Amino acid sequence: MKKFIKVAAVLLGTSVAGILTWRKVESDRTRNDLWTEAERLSADQDVPVSQQNESAPAPRV
Repeated sequence: MKKFIKVAAVLLGTSVAGILTWRKVESDRTRNDLWTEAERLSADQDVPVSQQNESAPAPRV
């Protein structure tokens, strides 16, 4: 019975560690994707006016 409890505790601990590691990896991946998207949008906004699409309507005054 003692051996069973030790094995169960090790399996439970390993499972919890694996789940926590997976959550951290997914969190980092999501954060990186958000930063990449933000940098892309920021770069799109920095395009000079002369390079923007000329077919866009003029702003109303």
